Amino acid sequence: MSATLRLLLILALLLGAAMPQRGAAQEATPGAETAWRLLDYIAVDYPGAVSDGRVISEAEYAEMREFSTSVRSRIAALPAHEAQSRLLAGSSVLISAVETRAAPETVARQARSLAEDLLAAYPTPLAPQSIPDLPRGAALYAEQCAVCHGATGRGDGPGAAGLEPPPIAFTDRDRARERSLFGLYQVIGQGLDGTAMPSFAHLSAEDRWALAFYVGGFAYADDAPRAGERAWRNDPDVRAAVPNLEALTQATPATLASRLGEPRANEVVAYLRSHPEALAVGGADGLDLARRKLGESLAAYRAGDARKAEELALSAYLDGFEPVEPLLRARDGELMARIEAAMGELRASLNRRAPTDEVAGQVTALSGLFDEAGRALAPSEASALSTFLGAFTILLREGLEALLIVIAMVAFLRKAERQDVLRYVHGGWVAALVAGAATWAAATWLIAISGASRELTEGVGSLVSAVVLLSVGVWMHGKAQAGAWQAYIRDKLSAALSKRSAWFLFLLAFIVVYREVFETILFYAALWSQGTQGALLGGAALAVVCLALIGWGLLMFSKRLPISQFFAYSALLIAALAVVLAGKGMAGLQEAGVVDIRPLAALPRVEILGLFPTWEGLAAQLLALTAVVIGFWWADRKSRAEAEV
Repeated sequence: MSATLRLLLILALLLGAAMPQRGAAQEATPGAETAWRLLDYIAVDYPGAVSDGRVISEAEYAEMREFSTSVRSRIAALPAHEAQSRLLAGSSVLISAVETRAAPETVARQARSLAEDLLAAYPTPLAPQSIPDLPRGAALYAEQCAVCHGATGRGDGPGAAGLEPPPIAFTDRDRARERSLFGLYQVIGQGLDGTAMPSFAHLSAEDRWALAFYVGGFAYADDAPRAGERAWRNDPDVRAAVPNLEALTQATPATLASRLGEPRANEVVAYLRSHPEALAVGGADGLDLARRKLGESLAAYRAGDARKAEELALSAYLDGFEPVEPLLRARDGELMARIEAAMGELRASLNRRAPTDEVAGQVTALSGLFDEAGRALAPSEASALSTFLGAFTILLREGLEALLIVIAMVAFLRKAERQDVLRYVHGGWVAALVAGAATWAAATWLIAISGASRELTEGVGSLVSAVVLLSVGVWMHGKAQAGAWQAYIRDKLSAALSKRSAWFLFLLAFIVVYREVFETILFYAALWSQGTQGALLGGAALAVVCLALIGWGLLMFSKRLPISQFFAYSALLIAALAVVLAGKGMAGLQEAGVVDIRPLAALPRVEILGLFPTWEGLAAQLLALTAVVIGFWWADRKSRAEAEV
């Protein structure tokens, strides 16, 4: 395989790692969805069929028997899975409970438990990909649903007359407390057998979620959302109970009531269903999620489940803290570094099975750091000046690394009088900017770039860049002598800068620039959400001007350098960047949970040098430095041997 093809393969793997494979992991199994919907219906409607061991509605009871039997047959028809036998056993238990007219709470508990196990074995999307559009839901309800369910959801629309069973009254509090938004979404999409409820699968997923959220608010009094908003803003336990959209769509008011109490749960549900935008991941929400995950991690560790504790601690970083890291870095970079280091030390303690008291102390210390971060991320701390400075420093810092490498390539081609190949280098960095813009669009409208994907992309991208730069630096060092350069021009330049090598330069420019663009857009997305877009654009514009001046200065300086000095300085610069990127790459893999962390307290944290206080990071940089020394020695030896021939 040629070097270019190898690099293309690496690049494909790198960009594949950048995006979470949501489609593959969350592909719905139709039979499982239908079985889940039937289980949800049983949990909600069984109390209308049986009470105190007696059948109170023959029609409803016949339906419950039919549905419970249908659940088992649908599970049996699903694709083979290791959990299938357990699910079938659970469905048999449910059938027995229905046949013996068990208490409604018993049947509801069994149906809910079986439904959870079913989704765990046969995953399906549990939440909308974006915040539901409630006005759109209201319009759709008026057009599609009000004729039967009534304008206010009471089941008294003009088309309800004569329907058996009658349309659901969404204002029925007893039914509503047992029904999740996900259950409503499923019924809207698939309809309900044996009733007049048709499938609305022709609507988009976004429209069905908007309808589910709108319908899910009918059962609550007008003043409930206001009380729920106060609880949401002032009570951390409330936010911990519903940390994200997925938790909201899965939870029933009844399950939340068991944790928060009946009045509080109803108020919070009323608020979040009517204001789902409150669950958009942001500073306070992300930190609360991190706190909750760390609390669960400590509980698992105390219970003796160290592996689960490690997974939860990693999730606290990737799912809770990492999404707010860009904004915190812009507001208080020193605090961000302290939290990142403390979370790494906690994971290291869990990995080496440290005493529980030591782990508990680290969790407590992190909670204090989160309090500091919460104050730094408060809306009151946002200002045009802080956004301007954040946008300027982020782009200048991230852009400088890529600029140095691109300028070195451009200067080399000019020294070699190969301006015809310059378009490949320029094409590479321009393509990286276009790919960066596409990444921003994808992250904003199509997918969510997870913390693990981000860290993995940065880590792999840094290591790939380090390896490529190391080879380039060694090559340039070998040409640092004027005689070696003249011989190279005479014998090899035309072959070396063939079409294949020109595309190699394109890919090198693309990789090093895209890596920096990928990180920068995530920082900018966080700053953009603060509402000071003008200041952000101003900071970015100033950084671009500074980078352009630096690039122009470097090119002018390189023109005046003798060829031997140019190659000597460029080789040292590129080799130094390779060592820096090796450290950054290892840190990215550690933060993604791919590589373990062993802290090295004596080592300072200097991000601009790729220096992180871990044994693994130090080893990566020492390995890169050793490769530089050996490579330079080998290049010198080869250059002398060629000169003697």
